[in-house]
Amino acid sequence: MRSDLDVDALLADEGKHVIACCGSGGVGKTTTAAAFALRAAERHGRRTVVLTIDPARRLAQSLGMEALDNTPRPVEGVWGGSLDAMMLDMKRTFDEVVVSHTTPERAAEVFANPFYQAVSSTFSGTQEYMAMEKLSQLRDTGRWDLIVLDTPPSRSALDFLDAPARLARFLDGRVIRLLAASTPGSRRSMLSMMGASAAVFTRVFNKILGGHLLTDVAEFTASLEDTFGGFRKRAEATFRALQGDQTSFLVVATPEPAAINEAMYFSRRLTDERMPLDGIVVNQLTPVLSELSAERCLGAAASLEEEDSEHPVAAVLRTHADLARRRAAEERVAARYAAACPDVPQVRLPVFGTEVVDLEGLRGFGDLAGRA
Repeated sequence: MRSDLDVDALLADEGKHVIACCGSGGVGKTTTAAAFALRAAERHGRRTVVLTIDPARRLAQSLGMEALDNTPRPVEGVWGGSLDAMMLDMKRTFDEVVVSHTTPERAAEVFANPFYQAVSSTFSGTQEYMAMEKLSQLRDTGRWDLIVLDTPPSRSALDFLDAPARLARFLDGRVIRLLAASTPGSRRSMLSMMGASAAVFTRVFNKILGGHLLTDVAEFTASLEDTFGGFRKRAEATFRALQGDQTSFLVVATPEPAAINEAMYFSRRLTDERMPLDGIVVNQLTPVLSELSAERCLGAAASLEEEDSEHPVAAVLRTHADLARRRAAEERVAARYAAACPDVPQVRLPVFGTEVVDLEGLRGFGDLAGRA
């Protein structure tokens, strides 16, 4: 039998410093993260920051801000505690990592490197890695009691856990280190030791991938080795921090087969990785007018229509019957998660009555979760 998730108890827990909201796209993850962050600040007096990876303007608008960027900015009109908000800029975060770990001269060399420009802007896994990097930066300041993370939207839930390690292995791996040894002038130059074959290798590599990419990669990697001290170690350290008791993962889903399947898969993965999975939020359930079943409503409507074919109450009962049928189907879909993950507490929320466009909307959504 499923247990209920106590949202307020989680938000008030002073032992929790990070809440990561995870799930597939289109399930209300960003709204959930923002509403929970606001509720933690106002109802529980916590100093809270919400970090979103979603580039859409919806969050900024709902918080009464023109735009969000890579710097935490205070949300006006919040009472009780405090709330800051920001949106990840992965390029700027990567730049910050470079600046904090090297000299201005070396940083300028890294920034000018075409391969760095590609990796920091478009390389697969960079967004997820930099989300973890920014999370670590926020934690290290000690400025906030609670960080609420709206995890990166991705086609596969595994990307959030796997991509940082993949990027770290690539940038800190054997092949990339061999390329680092290929920097012109290096005493350890792999290409110089290869002699004539190196020229052939370079020509083929550049012909396939274009321009002076091999040289760019080699020079970037030589700088990387001195600058970062090992991407893999940083990724592993962040991964371990996510496994700690101070972190909570919340899976967000809608009562649709694809979203529930993704939620089950992601929940199993979190459990396998010993991540603290504290609950699932099932959003956007069809609201019903009462607990009456569709069958009882249709029977009552038929009886009324025998007396008056246009009886107004009969129409209401038939409308409720349609809603009840839809809700029952959604409950069956949601029950699949409970059967597969019986130890994970749930909170099931009906469709919110209005579009969330301001703080009042976020408060209303948070109240809905708190009462559930």
